[in-house]
Amino acid sequence: MTILPGPECSTMAEVRAGVDQVDRELIALLRRRFDYMDAAARIKPERGHVRDEARKAQVIENACRLAAASGLPEGAIRQLWNDLVEASIAYELEEYDRRVTKS
Repeated sequence: MTILPGPECSTMAEVRAGVDQVDRELIALLRRRFDYMDAAARIKPERGHVRDEARKAQVIENACRLAAASGLPEGAIRQLWNDLVEASIAYELEEYDRRVTKS
């Protein structure tokens, strides 16, 4: 099935195919993002350096600014990015611990 841009969809099947395609792309992008968490866990010298509240706030504000410029709901993006960053921190802590115990 051809994936149409959202504004060109005229059936729910087209909408669902587009959403499914975007979800596949988002998962691939999240894999790339978490690859950076793997690198951070390898690079940071201490476990206590994993959580960086100033950086977390910066990442969320960057996402909100981009969302607003794109016409997306800023509150929803703020919550989504907060959850994403928290999941990234948890993942990075697990990777850090795994690397330390493996050494």
